[in-house]
Amino acid sequence: MEEILDALQAASSVTKPIMENDRVRVFDAWFKPGVKAAMHSHPDHVIYVLNGGKLKLTTSKGKTQEVDLKAWQAIWMDATSHSAENLGKTDVHLLVVELKA
Repeated sequence: MEEILDALQAASSVTKPIMENDRVRVFDAWFKPGVKAAMHSHPDHVIYVLNGGKLKLTTSKGKTQEVDLKAWQAIWMDATSHSAENLGKTDVHLLVVELKA
């Protein structure tokens, strides 16, 4: 079975670390149109949408979901492993806050 990498490792082309301490990790995620982030994992996390658009998320079990993201929207996500692809014609820009145990 293939190891699923951390988001900053697997999606380094679209992510940039902002800050980290013993309780949270915060990073920027910027998807240009058509860009895909490889399969990666997150603990429980909050996504704050800076610039909206449409992402396709595919879980490690193959389930897909298209998500319409609106600017200034905050979204809670339980721990997950997925890939992500920008299906739209505009950049999708997110602030991701991962919670640590």
